[in-house]
Amino acid sequence: MSDAAQPTAADVRAAAEAVKAALDRHLEAVERRAGESRASAGADADAGDGERSEATAEQDTAGLDSAVYAAFDELAAAGETYDELLYEVYDEVTPFEIPGGDTLPAYAGPETPSALSVLIRRDYTIAEPQRMLAQAERVTELDPESAEDERVEGASAGGGVHAALGVLFGEYEPDEIATRHKEFGLEEGDSTLWVTAVDEPGEPGEWLSAPFDQADPQHVVCRFDVSSVFDEDEEDLLVETEDGPG
Repeated sequence: MSDAAQPTAADVRAAAEAVKAALDRHLEAVERRAGESRASAGADADAGDGERSEATAEQDTAGLDSAVYAAFDELAAAGETYDELLYEVYDEVTPFEIPGGDTLPAYAGPETPSALSVLIRRDYTIAEPQRMLAQAERVTELDPESAEDERVEGASAGGGVHAALGVLFGEYEPDEIATRHKEFGLEEGDSTLWVTAVDEPGEPGEWLSAPFDQADPQHVVCRFDVSSVFDEDEEDLLVETEDGPG
């Protein structure tokens, strides 16, 4: 990048003003939605069910929701730009992080879901294969039928670690493996849990052949992420706080 293209202190100041304006617009959108919700509740209580159509109320709510989502995205973009310019010009960072639009899109599912799907991913490193093999052997000694499970037989084609994984994950619930992973020679990596709204429960066996193909990010009600990168960010912030800025 040439010297002429380098951001200036004026660019940082302009980006800060953009964040302030985006904050105001986001708060105004949130307040409008909250105020309309209270007003609608009062009007319905005073006028009765027939005065205000359900369709009109839903349209108003959808419009206010869209305004909040748009203001949120604008605030996220402004915050990201300010962060980047602040770092480039002053080698400083903000003490907060606004999630950007590259995580999940705005929620577009039903307001009151009738059914849910819970999607979980947990990553592990096989840190101690011998420990894993020993634990699998112990399980099969205590419960010989565990090795006869057809799921284990399918995994045992590769032998060794493949068979041990089949035995352990066939014997223990995933949550138990997560809490006892070190006993099984595993080291935790990142994990995430998504709670998604679905239109209706799936029929038995309907999605088992492709369980994750129908996951719709716009139907994610909430998500919970675990990663060592979060701990590293907190440690970096703690060091910066102790050492002082600059």
